Amino acid sequence: MWDDAFPSFLIGLREGLEGGLIVSILVATLVRAGAKSRLPQVWTGVLAAIALAMSFGAVLTFTAASLSATAQEAFGGALGVVAVAFVTAMVFWMRRSARSLSGEIKEKVTGALGMGAGVLILTSFLAVGREGLETALFLWTTARAAGESGGPLTGAGIGLVLAAGLCWGLYRRVLKINLAKFFTATGAVLIVIAAGVLGYGLRDLQEGGVLPGRAAYAVDLGGTVDAGSWYSTLVQGVFNLTPTMTWLQVLGYVGYLAVVMTLFLRGVRATKPAPATAPTGTTTAAVPEAARGAGAESGPRAAAASGPRAASGAPDDSPAGLVAEAGPSAAVAAEGGDRAAAGREVGAATAATTAVASGTPAASHAETSAVSRAETPDASRSETSAASHAETSAVSRAETPDASHAETPAVSGADDPSRAGGGGVWAEGADPSRRPERGVRETPAESPAQAAVARRRRPAWVVPVAVVAVPAVVAGLVVALGRPKPAGAQTVAVSETECGKGFTAPEPGRQTFQMRNTVSKTSEVYLIDPATNAVYGEIEGLAPGTTRDLVATVAGGSYAWRCVPTGGTAVTSKAVRVGGGAGATAVVPVSEQDLATPLKEYRQYVERGLATLVAQTGRLDADIQGGDLDAARTDWLTAHRTYSSLGAAYGTFEDFDKKINGRPDGLPGGVDDEDFTGFHRIEYGLWHGQSADRLKAPARQLAADVAGLRKAFPTQAFDPGDLPLRAHEILENTLQFELTGQADQGSGTELATADANLAGTRELLTVLKPLLTSRAPHLLPTVDADTARLGKLLDAAHHGNAWTPVNRLDAITRARLDGAIGQLLEDLAPVPDLLEIRKSA
Repeated sequence: MWDDAFPSFLIGLREGLEGGLIVSILVATLVRAGAKSRLPQVWTGVLAAIALAMSFGAVLTFTAASLSATAQEAFGGALGVVAVAFVTAMVFWMRRSARSLSGEIKEKVTGALGMGAGVLILTSFLAVGREGLETALFLWTTARAAGESGGPLTGAGIGLVLAAGLCWGLYRRVLKINLAKFFTATGAVLIVIAAGVLGYGLRDLQEGGVLPGRAAYAVDLGGTVDAGSWYSTLVQGVFNLTPTMTWLQVLGYVGYLAVVMTLFLRGVRATKPAPATAPTGTTTAAVPEAARGAGAESGPRAAAASGPRAASGAPDDSPAGLVAEAGPSAAVAAEGGDRAAAGREVGAATAATTAVASGTPAASHAETSAVSRAETPDASRSETSAASHAETSAVSRAETPDASHAETPAVSGADDPSRAGGGGVWAEGADPSRRPERGVRETPAESPAQAAVARRRRPAWVVPVAVVAVPAVVAGLVVALGRPKPAGAQTVAVSETECGKGFTAPEPGRQTFQMRNTVSKTSEVYLIDPATNAVYGEIEGLAPGTTRDLVATVAGGSYAWRCVPTGGTAVTSKAVRVGGGAGATAVVPVSEQDLATPLKEYRQYVERGLATLVAQTGRLDADIQGGDLDAARTDWLTAHRTYSSLGAAYGTFEDFDKKINGRPDGLPGGVDDEDFTGFHRIEYGLWHGQSADRLKAPARQLAADVAGLRKAFPTQAFDPGDLPLRAHEILENTLQFELTGQADQGSGTELATADANLAGTRELLTVLKPLLTSRAPHLLPTVDADTARLGKLLDAAHHGNAWTPVNRLDAITRARLDGAIGQLLEDLAPVPDLLEIRKSA
């Protein structure tokens, strides 16, 4: 769990810190502008962004869940590649924009203040929303790569909480962080993690059939690296590197890492700030502390930066290192204090400043000069004051039209209740969004009674609830509309005379059909491609008068129903055509005739094995009859491995299997029960010190039972359907009995038996190869790689004539074996369904 938590922890910390810095800048800008009453609008936009991100994550999760397995692989792989693109862009954008981020956001906020509540909500929503969407997409991708959501969500939660704490500390000036170094270091680590996500995404696209090379392995360390060990799990969880990787994965990982990391590090070196000193005789502008990080210098530049704020009397609530200048005009306006001189660029951001100042350039200049003398070193006092006054006057002349000078004072306090007087100065606490255009008399404000009515009509909680509810409702609609249509969309008749009645061309996608058996016979029904007889979906054993759902994915192509009543003739309905591109997966049905040749070849293999087994058990009997127990132990293992390699025929050996290879489990007398016979009875005696005399009778009986099996086998029924089933069941038994040690009776040769079972599975897949290749061409190469990996692990436990007992394997080796056979079983799982005998054929 915790190994999967680190990547999401890092993305939560970094994205949370980015979003937190943006929110801090928004809040600080409003506080400095004396517009604390507008803070709920910022938090409303932030809340809407969070709701959008969570809704986006829900849509991704539930949309993917409704897809088929192959489509899920392709969908997840595509989104993984998109997530890598977003993370890469985010890393480079933050490196490039970190120094100007504060100024850009402040400029947007000051503009939004003069345009109403909706614009301010939208500004904060857009500023935070992008971070939220990136976080949701990357977390969904990492959770899918991890195969579970607990670890990634826990890591992301810890990262977001830590980011919130850091942002609070920065805002309150409790701590300082060198943000440039922080984003550089985390950016480099995220690039490494993104390379692993890209490799995983490419693998998913291969599994989904979108990209080739699914079985072309560049790295195959499954036989030497334990996929379940702590170090392997850690590497897989953090970097998405697995013991087995295809060529496309390796090339994508290495290529991305080489190109992107090189560009990132080159950009870091190119953008490192050179030490700079303010030239004598120039105005020292406020230096954004975000660019300085933890190393914010003190002295003339810092004093000059804080001077205007102190002069204006505005509270300095901005977070350390977060608020930058909105532009030259804004800086001059903050120093000068004349609202008209600053023009529209400053907007409402200077309302609090101008309310405290005298409202004239001369008065403000006097205050600024006084503060400058207090805070600025002697060498630059006169220059700073003179430059400030000169620049303020220049901006006033350049930006303020004459009409504004003439008309602004004419607006009386009676015309505008927000005025403190008729001199053109806004009262403290007045709504900056109500500032009139230059040269235009403002419309009289609504009366207090009207404002009270408006407040009663729209409570304060309406907008926050709406911005959270709207994304949630939209996400719910997307999920609901994206799910398969409920059963009952089409009711289709199953009978010999009306097969397919009620079936019309469905819409492409995952569909549910209600199949109703209208006759008195149990029937089977198949949704097929009439041109190839390939099966898209099926129901077996549909009882008379009953209705069952059949779910199938429909794409472009032809479709028809085939009804097969018990004891009746197969009937095919009229075909319908569905438009759109191909994409639905169909299985070409297998008939008993198709399995006739593989069955014949496998029977010949078993007959040869039984002939060999007769000879081997004869030698074993001779050893025991002669009292040579050492030779008997060697010959016992040889004969038992031969029998185990015939595993696919277990179902046809009838009672002989219990006599030849039965275990004492469930017998009243256990190992001493008279019905305990065969290989395991002799094994128990040979490895528990029993004498040759006690083993003579069991050895003679084993040889007789094997000879009887060989004689009876040609006449025994061998169901062709057993062949594809046994391809999976042989190794299931191996995992259950041999690799757990349950079958061992003292010899410690469970791994030798497992090796023999693997040999039998290989032989079975050899005879089934023609049928599998035509139906799943990518399956056998994958299975071959799995069997080779498992074979190497088993060979490592073979030392001459001895095998390492399962109970003496170390934890790492045992986990490797379990992992290898588990992967092989997973890849063999489709075989029974692919080669199932269907009457539709």
